[in-house]
Amino acid sequence: MEELRSAVEEHMEIVADLVQKLPSELRSGLRPAYDNFIGFFYAIDWKEPWLMCLLAFHVVLLIITIFSRKNTNFQMCLFLLALLGVCFAESLNRFLGDNWKKFATQNYFDPSGLFLSVLWSGPLLIVAIVILINTLFSMCYLIVRWKRAELRHRARVSRNKQD
Repeated sequence: MEELRSAVEEHMEIVADLVQKLPSELRSGLRPAYDNFIGFFYAIDWKEPWLMCLLAFHVVLLIITIFSRKNTNFQMCLFLLALLGVCFAESLNRFLGDNWKKFATQNYFDPSGLFLSVLWSGPLLIVAIVILINTLFSMCYLIVRWKRAELRHRARVSRNKQD
């Protein structure tokens, strides 16, 4: 019994040590990613009209997605359009990279497509995820309604057999 108690205490000391070290390691591990994000954020001129229109487009699309949550067919069209927008992001990045002087003050469109992935594909994927979650909730609601109707029908049939 004493061996078990000492093993448990030793294990608890190891776990406590790990828990104490974890926050500092997480902060030091996430620091380069945070610095890169801040650098990316400050490198963008957010006052450019086309960027403000792009952000407004995403906000309007999200609002439309939320307000049309009861219309499944419309939501599926939005879902497919959002995913098509993500699929064509590489072609769009290439096209915008070739023509950036016509609408922007600097070339944001690098060959790896980071800028377009963050400001075009990312919000579209968020909208697609919102639609997907809404569809899953709708499906769950329909399954519950269907099962209740089935149980009511069975109860009615068994009641009719008894009469």
